[in-house]
Amino acid sequence: MVLDPAEEGGGAKEAGRPSLTAADLVVLSLLTERSMHGYELIAEVARQEVSDWAPVSRAHVYYALKKLERLGLLTRAEDVRSASGPDRVVYAPSPAGRVALTEELAREAWVTQRSVAPFTTWMGLSIHARPADAREQLARRRAFLEAEIGKEQATLAAIRADTGQRVRVAAAMVDLYLRQLEIELAWIDGVVDLVQD
Repeated sequence: MVLDPAEEGGGAKEAGRPSLTAADLVVLSLLTERSMHGYELIAEVARQEVSDWAPVSRAHVYYALKKLERLGLLTRAEDVRSASGPDRVVYAPSPAGRVALTEELAREAWVTQRSVAPFTTWMGLSIHARPADAREQLARRRAFLEAEIGKEQATLAAIRADTGQRVRVAAAMVDLYLRQLEIELAWIDGVVDLVQD
């Protein structure tokens, strides 16, 4: 589960404008980097592994494009790429879209909320699980964490091979997630002892 302050009641509703979701903000952000059509956006979301840190699916991208264009936060860009095809609309953020992105990112809700992961909920309820099931679930969680740590270590190495401000921010994000995984993995070793027959 990923924190989305815009969807948790803290979104800005200025001049009748609906709150922007995390998916809307990701689309605006990616289009700020370069103009793209929907298919390119989806490929970029996958390339950047956005789903690791924001709730964005293929459907979210297309919905966000329609919504942001309707709100005047996107403009149709000139497409000089002949391979795009006649049915692909290339978008760029409008000046209002750039302002909306920066305004949404200034909201306090981004840094003052806690998100609850499904595993945390399971842990709170696990006192009612059969001990054998609880041990099995903890073993599954451990295996998941080990796999995620391996994946994120490879991602971090690939990111660090590049340069630039965006790369430094991406490396910091992956490093934070990696540290959280490592702390939880160490924590699980102590929790296993709590499960008794």
